[in-house]
Amino acid sequence: MTRGMAHIESLFVTRLYRAPLSEFAPKIDAGEMENSCLVIAEDDEAGQDWSEKNGYPGYTSYASLTDLPWRFPIFADLVKVLDQHVAAFAEDLEFDLDGRALKLEDLWINILPEGGMHASHIHPHSVISGTTYVAMPDGASALKLEDPRSARMMASPARRADARRDLKPFIYMKPKVGDVLLWESWLRHEVPMNMAEDDRISVSFNYSWT
Repeated sequence: MTRGMAHIESLFVTRLYRAPLSEFAPKIDAGEMENSCLVIAEDDEAGQDWSEKNGYPGYTSYASLTDLPWRFPIFADLVKVLDQHVAAFAEDLEFDLDGRALKLEDLWINILPEGGMHASHIHPHSVISGTTYVAMPDGASALKLEDPRSARMMASPARRADARRDLKPFIYMKPKVGDVLLWESWLRHEVPMNMAEDDRISVSFNYSWT
């Protein structure tokens, strides 16, 4: 290629979806959702025991309650809303679903107290994963997303501190209460330590291709 004629483009883009839950009906009452999460956490002894045994700070219903939409109407409404957001994201991703649907696989509550964190992980066997945010007090940790190429960079130099956003090795998303974030399930992510005095509450979920 002739000098001065170089063309550089970005390939293999990683997409992240962010929107308010309220973009689709039915409306989810933030106060009712927060209260429901706290009541469930208080009553779910199996979830409390699992969290303690597995070193999860705070509480998660991940391994104890698999039927939240059946038990609590507000979670049934939440699924109706999430279905619409996931459909919009799938359209943006230009998935060829071959006549099959993306359907909710699981849905769980996370409550992280001050000092709590959730280590880096992915969601195997799912297509789209995400979180909606129920309580984000001042100082609550953002969601940390990792460049999926990190393990293949080998001897690469570090990026400059002022590198363009699309070249940074980590991106921190600071959601607001009522936001929903969606990403493809292979994207590695974590929740850094919660520095807020109050609980950080979220509801996470996976969608599979059935």
